[in-house]
Amino acid sequence: MSTRRKARRPENRNGRPRLLSEDVEARLVTASRTGVAVELAAEMAGVSRSSFLGWMARGRAEVEAREAGEDPDPVEAEYAALYEKVRTARAMAAARAMANIRRVADGGIVTKVTTRQFRDSVTGEIVTETVEDRTSPDWRADAWYLERQHRDQYGKDAVLALEITGLAVPVGEEEQTVDYAALAERLDKTLHSVEYPPQLDATAVVDAELVD
Repeated sequence: MSTRRKARRPENRNGRPRLLSEDVEARLVTASRTGVAVELAAEMAGVSRSSFLGWMARGRAEVEAREAGEDPDPVEAEYAALYEKVRTARAMAAARAMANIRRVADGGIVTKVTTRQFRDSVTGEIVTETVEDRTSPDWRADAWYLERQHRDQYGKDAVLALEITGLAVPVGEEEQTVDYAALAERLDKTLHSVEYPPQLDATAVVDAELVD
């Protein structure tokens, strides 16, 4: 017998309105789709954090019970539905945020469009010229991604050595003091001194080398 599900007291007693209404559910899902924290999602829906987390826990237990082959519990159906909707909404928010991070890393985002008209000195016709200003690729967005998605290799606790022209971090000399602020500043200047093409190819390599 499964121990995941717990007996629940009947809700909506004494004619009191249900706390998890369709409106509250819609607000929770909408807030989750933006990627806000649990506390803020609950506040936007007008419920407490503990209530929201409790509903999500019941929904997760029901979903896991169904996946384990147990018969659906009609009493827990609304919580399972809320759990799946919120989980999907938060996944969509994460995917959208990651897509924006990748855009910043790759560069090429249009920041300004300038249009001017002039008369062609040869043909005498009016010519319209449009110039777009685009962002340069930003290695810091890639660094942010690697630090959080691959913590073991690129997290703050990982041991890495970077060798840049004119500046090296020796490997194996544990007692040597390294000025990380100067290292970061030098890395920033080195990378941004590169003349990037309008579009950065996914396989492009920046002017830095990882040293084992």
